[in-house]
Amino acid sequence: MQTSLTTQHNGTPVHSDARMYALAGAIQYAITWVGSPTSLIVHTVAFIVCFAVCFLHWLDWNLMLTVLTNVVSLEAIYLAIFIQFSVNQQAKSLSGVVEDVESIQEDVEELGEHVEGIKEDVEDIQEDIGEISEDAAEEVRKRKQAQMLEALSNDVKAMLLHIESLKTGAGAKAAPLANPPHGK
Repeated sequence: MQTSLTTQHNGTPVHSDARMYALAGAIQYAITWVGSPTSLIVHTVAFIVCFAVCFLHWLDWNLMLTVLTNVVSLEAIYLAIFIQFSVNQQAKSLSGVVEDVESIQEDVEELGEHVEGIKEDVEDIQEDIGEISEDAAEEVRKRKQAQMLEALSNDVKAMLLHIESLKTGAGAKAAPLANPPHGK
C-alpha cells in the first residue's frame, strides 16, 4: 500500500490529513487501552512471568532485570508521549469550549439588550393603556353628563310648557305635567 503524500511550498513531503487522523486514532486507542483494567492485568501477568522465569532458573536474574528495565523504560517514554498527546487534545478541546463560552456570552449580552428594549416597550404600552383607560373614563363621564343634560333639558321644556299652559288658561285648572321633573 502506498502512502498518500502532499508537498508543502518548500518541497518537503507531508503525510495527508487522513493518515494523521488514523495515527491519532491509534494513539487514542493505545491511551484508552493503557488506562483499562485489561492493561493492568496484562502488565501484572507479564511481571509475574518475568520473575517466575528467574525463580525457575530458566533465565539469569541480571539478564531478566536488564531486559525488564529497558522494556519498562521504553514503555514509560511512550506513556509520557501518550499523556502529552492527550493533554494537547484536551487543550484543543478546551480552546474550542472557551470560544463557545465567549460566543454564548456575547449572545447573552445581546439578549440582555433585547430584554431591556422589550421592558421599555412594555412600560410604554402600560402608559398607553393607562391613558386609554383615562380617556375611556372621560368618555363615560361625558356621556353621563350629556344624558343628565338632556334629562334636565327635557324637564325644563316640560316646565316651560306647563308654565305656558298656566298662562293661556289663566285661572283654569293646570294640566298635569307630561314629564314631571326628576326628583318630584
